[in-house]
Amino acid sequence: MATIQVFMPKYPECWESCGACASGSVFVLEVLVAVGDQLAVDDNMLTLETGKVALDIPTPYAGRVLAVHVEAGDTPPERALLLTLETA
Repeated sequence: MATIQVFMPKYPECWESCGACASGSVFVLEVLVAVGDQLAVDDNMLTLETGKVALDIPTPYAGRVLAVHVEAGDTPPERALLLTLETA
């Protein structure tokens, strides 16, 4: 078994150029997983709120959730640690 850390993806470049979607802080609206959950690739792990848009963020890895490092209301920057997974 291996341990994988899942980080916040880079924000889309259009957010910086347009500004309409990301007016204000990007924050975690809802955490969709809990410790012990089994995830498949592309399962949604959290929902971000950008001021005008809610975005579901999928996991790039499959595995069992060992730790959740964010909670609703957090404002994680790009590359912030989100989850720790155990993979087969």
